Amino acid sequence: MNLTDIMLRAKNHSRQTVAVAVAEDFEVKEAVSIALDNDLANFLLFGNEQAIFEMYEDLLKNEQFAERLKIVHSHSNKEAAKNAVVAVRSGEASIVMKGNLSSSVLLKEVLNKEYGLRDKSVLSHVAIFDVPGRENAVIVTDAAMNIAPTLDQKVKIIENSVEIARKVGIETPKVAVLAAVEVVNPAMQATLDAASLTVMNTRGQIKNCIVDGPLALDNAISVEAAKHKGLTGEVAGKADILLVPTIETGNILYKSLVFMANSEVAALIAGAKAPIVLTSRSDSAMTKLYSLALAICNSKN
Repeated sequence: MNLTDIMLRAKNHSRQTVAVAVAEDFEVKEAVSIALDNDLANFLLFGNEQAIFEMYEDLLKNEQFAERLKIVHSHSNKEAAKNAVVAVRSGEASIVMKGNLSSSVLLKEVLNKEYGLRDKSVLSHVAIFDVPGRENAVIVTDAAMNIAPTLDQKVKIIENSVEIARKVGIETPKVAVLAAVEVVNPAMQATLDAASLTVMNTRGQIKNCIVDGPLALDNAISVEAAKHKGLTGEVAGKADILLVPTIETGNILYKSLVFMANSEVAALIAGAKAPIVLTSRSDSAMTKLYSLALAICNSKN
């Protein structure tokens, strides 16, 4: 499984309607343009009507695309975020996509108790990376939502990521619970949690996947490193999903893969009533496009 496979799956999925919060962003516009070319989705563009019209004018003048774009004026970023969330809640759209606004503004509307999209008890960030030199993509979670997850929250984070992995073709994902070492150390909470999660999976409390840990990063992704340490099992060296212990770990790994390893990435928030494309405002158009494709694959429609 890689991001090209995800794009193909999205093309074969039913066409979705995407609510974009604060759509006046050039990278978002480029992603929308490619998505229209590939017949992936229709779009509701929330934000400043004049700014959006001027930015998307070439697409709006294209007869093939014009009927698949609708601009909805919003007086502020907060209003645009609310309107995008409400559009999904009401069924007018099936995916929320972040545009040119801060994540906190959008997430506040997503979590609103009156009209928001919270479904499961834990929402989590799931990112899929195409790493140069690796045949298959690797999933990293959670790099953006849960700061220092408890054991119970880690269970939910695994379940969210496994659901996404299965939607893109990994039937029984191998989950590596990362720590600094691959042995249980009572002084390191990450190793204790990893051991507990492994046992919970063995006893059927965490389903549809294979969990092993604690594993250091090298032992999780390199068969040679795992063999050198004498580690066996189905996950060691062959992990599909990397569960990080804290948000700092995940954030550093995420940005290292993007900026030092030149990886392509798709990311979204899982655990809500609908997929939420939550990319950074500095992310490329291709990252936003891949993330949109991932969201389409995970749409319930």
